Amino acid sequence: MASWVPDILGKPFAQRTLQLGEDADGPVVATLVRSLPPGLLRMLGPLADVDVLYVHGWSDYFFQRELARFWNRLGARFYALDLRQYGRSLRPGQAPGYIASLSDYDADISAALDAMGGPGGGDAGGGRGRRLVLMGHSTGGLTLALWAARHPGAASALVLNSPWLELQTGAIGRQAIAPLVQMRARFDPLGAHPVVDLGFYTRAQREIGSLPDSPDGWRPERGFPTHPGWLAAVMAGHARVAGGVDVGCPALVLLSRHSTSPMQWSDQMTSTDSVLVVDDIARTATRIGNAVTVARIDGAIHDVFLSAPAPRDAAYSALERWLVGPGIALP
Repeated sequence: MASWVPDILGKPFAQRTLQLGEDADGPVVATLVRSLPPGLLRMLGPLADVDVLYVHGWSDYFFQRELARFWNRLGARFYALDLRQYGRSLRPGQAPGYIASLSDYDADISAALDAMGGPGGGDAGGGRGRRLVLMGHSTGGLTLALWAARHPGAASALVLNSPWLELQTGAIGRQAIAPLVQMRARFDPLGAHPVVDLGFYTRAQREIGSLPDSPDGWRPERGFPTHPGWLAAVMAGHARVAGGVDVGCPALVLLSRHSTSPMQWSDQMTSTDSVLVVDDIARTATRIGNAVTVARIDGAIHDVFLSAPAPRDAAYSALERWLVGPGIALP
């Protein structure tokens, strides 16, 4: 396994390339980024025995320095995974973000956990006796919820930031179009889809000032091109969640209080979720386990931790109370 090297985010971040074999387009890799708590916090922080593994959303990669600092301040070791064909892991000739089954990411997550605590992990590793907290945004939240359900007991807690647990059409609409999507995925998995991302979510983040410049191709303004095979994989995940899964640990789901239609620009997009229908996600979140807390953040956007300062602070406060406050949820 490759060694830790400096990351594009600068100190204290480092990255490690995780080899996942090859496919028809060549080598497949994932990339693990880490930020370790400083000094005494590593030993005395309230979460000093915790390793966090963060997974980004669709058409995204890890760049949230503030999020890592939040976990490090509590003593946790923070790791973020750029999945195969995203961000640091995207290689020439690959279809950005494409996957035929969300369970294929099991290999990425397994490699990340090995690097965190397996042989060669050293002082960065999770090791035995450490608690694992999984944190996922949007599609990453769906991926981690399904992973946790397939690996009961692996995680001590699950934190989902606006997880994409249901299609924007709702369950009835998803069920209606599923046969068509599955048929096209079978015969034309990499076929083109109409562009549905008009760039308004990116515009909202830029107006808030929460989106830094990204390396070319890592986070395009209108998102990656989508394909039938990828959409079928996501919808299969939605169907599994709708049928009920058990992540096997306490879960916190952070959502905006309101949604806005993504079809026309509105100033409300800087204070609402313009990607998901948050009321549908709040209802669906009750299907992922027996100990689910839903926190609705007034004024938040799709990534609640990239919202304007007031809702962003409210999201961090809600997360910290859930983790270390009275009635602590983290076992």
